[in-house]
Amino acid sequence: MPTISALLQRLKKLSDGSLRSPLPRGVAGASIWLIFGFFFFWLLRFAPGLSHGWRNLFLVLQVADAVALLAISLPLLLRFIHYRVLWSLRSRLILTYLLFGLAPIILFGTLVFFVSYLAAGQFAIHLADSRIQAEVNQMSIGNAHRLSQMMLALTEHGIPDRLDPRTLFPEGEDPEAKGQGPVLIDTARNHLHRQTSVFLDGAPVLIDQPVQPESVHSTSAPDKTPTKSHQTAAPLGLPAWATELSASHFTGLVLDDGQLFLVAINQQVLEAAADRNRHYRVTLESSVLLDERLVSIIASGLGRTSLTPYRTDQKPGDAPKNISSGIVPSSTNVVDIEVRFPSSLHIIDWETGQRADSPIEVDTRPSLLSRQLFGGSLGGTYTTAWLFALVLLFFFFACIEALALYLALRVSHSITSSVSDLYAATESIDQGDFSHRIRVRGNDQLSELGRSFNEMTGSIQRLLEEQKEKERLQSELSIAQEVQANLFPSADCDLANLQLHGVCRPARSVSGDYYDFLVFHKDSNDGHPSRVETGVGIALGDISGKGISAALLMATLHSAVRAYRFATEELLYSDSTLAGLTASREATGDDRGEAFESPGRILSLLNRHLYRSTQPEKYATLFLAHYDAQSSVLTYSNAGQLPPLVLSRDGKIRRLDRGGTVVGLMDGMQYDEDRFQMQPGDILVAYSDGVTEPENDFGDFGEERLMEVVARYRDEPLHVISSQVMQALDAWIGADEQPDDITLVLARQT
Repeated sequence: MPTISALLQRLKKLSDGSLRSPLPRGVAGASIWLIFGFFFFWLLRFAPGLSHGWRNLFLVLQVADAVALLAISLPLLLRFIHYRVLWSLRSRLILTYLLFGLAPIILFGTLVFFVSYLAAGQFAIHLADSRIQAEVNQMSIGNAHRLSQMMLALTEHGIPDRLDPRTLFPEGEDPEAKGQGPVLIDTARNHLHRQTSVFLDGAPVLIDQPVQPESVHSTSAPDKTPTKSHQTAAPLGLPAWATELSASHFTGLVLDDGQLFLVAINQQVLEAAADRNRHYRVTLESSVLLDERLVSIIASGLGRTSLTPYRTDQKPGDAPKNISSGIVPSSTNVVDIEVRFPSSLHIIDWETGQRADSPIEVDTRPSLLSRQLFGGSLGGTYTTAWLFALVLLFFFFACIEALALYLALRVSHSITSSVSDLYAATESIDQGDFSHRIRVRGNDQLSELGRSFNEMTGSIQRLLEEQKEKERLQSELSIAQEVQANLFPSADCDLANLQLHGVCRPARSVSGDYYDFLVFHKDSNDGHPSRVETGVGIALGDISGKGISAALLMATLHSAVRAYRFATEELLYSDSTLAGLTASREATGDDRGEAFESPGRILSLLNRHLYRSTQPEKYATLFLAHYDAQSSVLTYSNAGQLPPLVLSRDGKIRRLDRGGTVVGLMDGMQYDEDRFQMQPGDILVAYSDGVTEPENDFGDFGEERLMEVVARYRDEPLHVISSQVMQALDAWIGADEQPDDITLVLARQT
């Protein structure tokens, strides 16, 4: 698992961006060379004395260089934006707001603007086209009225050889009486010069010339088609496609000789008075030249209107004349922008009858269009109220947008400030300052994150302190373990006729069990400076509790036992004190010197010492034995310890259970003792409860299994027997933790 410092280091790298992928240096170098090549080829193109082919080659190379530079620089730009501009959380939040908050508004506003602009332009074109159609329709209505009167007069009088203007234009509509020429009529509505022509079967009717019947009926002969010589009587004439109309009328905008005309044609069939089988097609044609005066009428209240006559056979070099009129007034407000919209009108080529498009452009403002749309109702009470409500709605939406922007900025600031505080906190922690705390200002998830971070740093600080304390305690435990290890016998203490072995395996760092071998000596009587082994003291105990307190009490017990036992050695086997002690016994009859020979008397002294020097709940179980090397007699006393077992050669087991209660629990206790002589091959097995009490699914390990292992390997060295017992215990405990300290002491009579 990664350590805390490694996690903090990685968090710091993620915060300062050091884990980001840098831009590839090879691509950046190639971009620099491409920029240099672009300017190099650009300079070569202007070199003096260079041929045209070389200049074109350098131009192609420059274009290819620019394309390659664009192909390389675009990924570099995207990587730069991703790793530099968008790395900051503030930049990401701003971009997110722009994409999700402002971008839809801009797109919607742009869409509304273009749709409104398109609608306003189309509406302006529609108004101009409607006014043109209104003029043409008015001309058609007048033609129909006149034609009906003409047909009534001709039906009554017939078709004479010479037409009288009063016949063609009854009820005082003689053009000559008004001094306007034969076919010129002045309209009273708009003072436009309307030209009216009459045709019989496609041939123009000449007022001052006799009409030849043969020429009147033929409409398909080439010589009967109107020519330019007839323009004095009929400026437009009547083309072949209009001699017989399927709908008996035509209205529209026509183009003739580079000029635009409004034309209305009405036709009716007349039966001849002399011959009922003969029919004449009477055509009444009215036309108005589309000039600046007519365009000014069309553009009235609309703005500036421009039309451009465009011939289908017009050459590219010919510049058509633009017809425009009208003015664009000043804007009334900020949104009253100028709307210039081009479109086209359907026109008819007068000579061929083919349809074409003529460009038209209207330059207007929304205020003019609103007047045309609403008219007088624009200034009414309801309209004013609706406009006021619209302004209020716009203001309300603007306030909502401003509030949304303010809230977005506040949220962005709170997020970025929290992240910035976290970044500063990680830097402080990385420098070892675990006392740094984030200032929490709100009550949201980011604030909870700051509080969690503060709790985490506090926990880390406490854990580090606990870790330091644990390391200190572990160091002290290691020292205590070393000290306690020195308290146990460093090696097996074998006598001439007794083998000894002991082992202690703590359940924790230090042990509450205790065992010791104390070898007694006396000075030799052969005059050599050597000492003779006279016996050995065997001690095994178990302190109540575990851990440090039990280990300290074990050290106290160890020192007390050694003090009493070595005092015994000094009193019993020192020549200088032996004579004085003997004389004192003989003179006074006092047997207190035997206290240091007797394990029972030593246990009584230890009980009084521990009772007076330790806490009341502290006590120990202790087995003490004294083995005399000369007689092989073992004297023992057991103070609450599990009875040691003596396995004889014949397989019998002797329990050493004489003694008394535990030491250190009650004052004034006396302990019995017992003695027996060990035979060759006898094995003394002394143990603590950590040997027999471990449990698994089959129960306790027990004395029987212990003695089975000892009996199986009784002829092996004692350390082999000890290791086999430990292996059996490990197999019995399994993967579980060792429940208690394990102490085993073995002694074999040789």
